[in-house]
Amino acid sequence: MTTTESDTNPREASSLPALEVRGVRKTFEAELAPVRALRGVDLTVERGTFVALMGPSGCGKSTLLNLIAGLEEVDEGSIDVAGESMSEGSEDDHALIRRKHIGIVFQFFNLLEGMTVLENVALPAIIAGRNRKSAETRSRDLLDLLGIGDKASVMPGVLSGGQRQRLAIARALANEPTLLLADEPTGALDSAGGQEVIELMSRLHAAGQTIILVTHDANVAAAADTVLLMRDGRILDGTGSAIGSDAPATTIGTL
Repeated sequence: MTTTESDTNPREASSLPALEVRGVRKTFEAELAPVRALRGVDLTVERGTFVALMGPSGCGKSTLLNLIAGLEEVDEGSIDVAGESMSEGSEDDHALIRRKHIGIVFQFFNLLEGMTVLENVALPAIIAGRNRKSAETRSRDLLDLLGIGDKASVMPGVLSGGQRQRLAIARALANEPTLLLADEPTGALDSAGGQEVIELMSRLHAAGQTIILVTHDANVAAAADTVLLMRDGRILDGTGSAIGSDAPATTIGTL
């Protein structure tokens, strides 16, 4: 039985790893043949660490992130985020865990263009039950922290690419997540905007934020504590061998 935060006191819950992935497999049906996206992934990420996942297109990086976030269902295995299961329960259960523990940064921002910058950041906190005044105070603090506090009242469309990604990161941090997931966060940016995001991720990590970042760019990955390579739906060890359910799990943060 998976331990949940409701089963433990806050001190015990805070000592649990940010992420535990065990024997996770995922296959997608395709016209010609099934695509085995993940083939037995094992991974533990301790709190306060910064992990970059690298690998060729189609190796399973984004699929793994989507499963961790509860945006897709695992076929086999288990995923626990801060001790709460993302591989059991209903979609509503996963949504509650996501609101409490996970912030997501997408490559193409996924901003609400009809809302102001401030409203974009405040909305997740309001949905999670925080009153509007508190949510907006938290949002202004985040916008100031990320260097776009002066843009609070404008629409996202007037922002530069780097500013739009800063806004997306602020929104992902609105509920003070245990785990920040970033899927190619520099992929839609020019070199200057990409450098802004790299520096920002490093600052967030220095402040204690746990981050898992998917990237094709070795310069982006270099900002992380640990770089993990993926190939053919598996995480590789330092020798290029696959790590999976029949091999020792990868633990990040205690090495």
